[in-house]
Amino acid sequence: MHDNIESHLVEKRVFEPPADFNSQARIKSLAQYRRMYRESIRQPAKFWTREAKELVWRAPWKKVLEWKPPFAKWFIGGKLNVSENCLDRHLSPEGFRGNKAAIIWEGEPGDKRTLTYQQLHREVCRFANVLKRNKIKKGDRVIIYMPNIPGRHAGLCANRCSTLGRVWRI
Repeated sequence: MHDNIESHLVEKRVFEPPADFNSQARIKSLAQYRRMYRESIRQPAKFWTREAKELVWRAPWKKVLEWKPPFAKWFIGGKLNVSENCLDRHLSPEGFRGNKAAIIWEGEPGDKRTLTYQQLHREVCRFANVLKRNKIKKGDRVIIYMPNIPGRHAGLCANRCSTLGRVWRI
């Protein structure tokens, strides 16, 4: 009976993106992706140093990687703010993407919601103000237990735990 089962678990088709999409993409081709992937495997410190320079760092790292199997420590001594890198920098005049989609969410049964960077920022600020109103301060621990909905992402950034100095757990 199993001879009649056709497996589709291995997908070999390639769907090429339109040329105008490629011209605006950060990684413009499959060949470029493969080169980057090979470099990430062969020279991880060099690769991740270059990639990390795309982020806003509050304090630079002293060492890229400390590898003592099975433990790895990345960007030792470096400090960055997750909220700043995921949201705030997209609202700055240099990288303004305020009206672009930050989150495109589709739930069940067919629920849809799109939040722009500006809308997400507004939600983040509202959530941060709730935390402040409840006297949650630097060093406090915050746990957000929510399903995977847009409000959760606002809570993650909004917890602004990174900005407000809170320890957080998802």
